[in-house]
Amino acid sequence: MKKIKWVLAAVAVLGMMLCTGCRSGENGEIYVYSYGDYFDQEAIADFEDETGIRVIQDTYDTAEEMYPVIEKGTADYDVIITSDYMIEKMIHHKMLLEVDKKNLPALKNIDSRYMKKSESFDPGNRYSVPYMVGVSGIIYNKKMVGDVKIDSWGDLWNPKFKDSIVMPDSVRDDFMIALRLLGYDQNTSNEKEIKAAAELLKKQKPLVYKYANDSARDLLADGSAAIGVVWNGEYIYTKDLNPDVEFVIPKEGTEFFVDSWAIPKTSKNKANAEKFINYMCKAKVAKKNFDYLYYTTPNEAAMKLIEKKYRKEEAIFPTDETLDMCDTLKTLDTKTTDLYSKYWKEVKAK
Repeated sequence: MKKIKWVLAAVAVLGMMLCTGCRSGENGEIYVYSYGDYFDQEAIADFEDETGIRVIQDTYDTAEEMYPVIEKGTADYDVIITSDYMIEKMIHHKMLLEVDKKNLPALKNIDSRYMKKSESFDPGNRYSVPYMVGVSGIIYNKKMVGDVKIDSWGDLWNPKFKDSIVMPDSVRDDFMIALRLLGYDQNTSNEKEIKAAAELLKKQKPLVYKYANDSARDLLADGSAAIGVVWNGEYIYTKDLNPDVEFVIPKEGTEFFVDSWAIPKTSKNKANAEKFINYMCKAKVAKKNFDYLYYTTPNEAAMKLIEKKYRKEEAIFPTDETLDMCDTLKTLDTKTTDLYSKYWKEVKAK
């Protein structure tokens, strides 16, 4: 199913390229900078047809890659989408414009729970609008794990799964797991706690089959690994390939992300930027993007349009109780960042 969507997306992109000359763009243009393959291209084409605004897209792989482009003004983008901790950093450095909520009537569709969560990095929701949400958890093959009940980050230290565990290849994500297992704040700046988490990760390392990010889901889908860490949006894709996999959010709680739309201070067309953000908040558009990604949509109005089998799936739409156990990663000061880097190098070198 996902492959079919990729083919359709490719066809849509090709159609847009061939049709560039026929789109008049009578109402101007908008430059969008986003993570790659992060929304249905049909939605972009529909926005152009509806508004007459031509969309020019660029993509990046990581928020860290995006940041210097905006900071240095290498290119003038009207709209970006990026993660919570980076939104927080950009607000701190005065790199974003406030959104005018009067120009965002569809903002009412965003669930108040996620607006409240967003205030942890954007007080008052002044600079950002939630687009997609996700939680980190454990995906496992129920046949391969046997009679072991999977419900804790500690299960990733079970010797029974030696050479069958997939961990993130990411300093903050791995430390989040170890810190939560130890009962510490996932954003701690306490060196003793960071060191303790590193020691725990060192003990686990001989059990780990591979440290991986995007490929983790494929290793679980094809049976190369029994248990691993993924974002909840990868669950449906993986289960479509292997019906034996299940997803669980550990009882110790987990990392939670909010990816949001924002307008850089260098935007040349704020009015069109707000039209674009408002369009993405419309229920039918949010539903289309959910069908493309399977990540949690914070769009409450879109939920009514989503198939019931997905709405009832707690892996995709966590309960309030689960959300209460989740926190976003915070931007750390340079000294603390260096500490994590130092101990991560020790983990990987051992």
